[in-house]
Amino acid sequence: METIDVKRLADEQGQKDIDVIDVRMPTEFREIHAECARNVPLDSLDPNAVMEARNGSANQPLYVICRSGNRSAQACKKFIDSGFENVVNVEGGTVAWEKAKLPVVRGKKAFPLMQQVQLTAGFLTLLGVVLAYFVHPYFVGLSAFVGAGLMFAGATGACPMASGLAKMPWNQCEDGGSCSA
Repeated sequence: METIDVKRLADEQGQKDIDVIDVRMPTEFREIHAECARNVPLDSLDPNAVMEARNGSANQPLYVICRSGNRSAQACKKFIDSGFENVVNVEGGTVAWEKAKLPVVRGKKAFPLMQQVQLTAGFLTLLGVVLAYFVHPYFVGLSAFVGAGLMFAGATGACPMASGLAKMPWNQCEDGGSCSA
């Protein structure tokens, strides 16, 4: 997979039109994003639809950015698996973009998804222990289930709890759209 650092991408942006997609959740995108990026969330990413919407520029590089580079790498793999080779992962993501003092768009702050996952997992684990102690020992299965889910997420990079929380109303934009600029 091809990669590019944010400074080189900004230089290319100054020389020609570039196509940058940000694959974070709409609320994350709304909070802060590279000025040149448009939002196409990873959980609903359809590589064929994205390339088709590029109006004949499918042979031009498509730059993919996220917060730090993990989700954009997953998105690049989706494109490559769909037969599109000219995709480039932006190293360091929006964090590196902002740190390099490149132009960003700031909007409404959001409660980060990973903190939501941590709070939910912690609550469910504690609830399982309390219910197992006071109600019935089988409730310890709730804590075990959450622990197994966290292990699965850590091993695969796919977190079903995060995917579920991402679809909650508080993680959607008010206009129901993608929050793209």
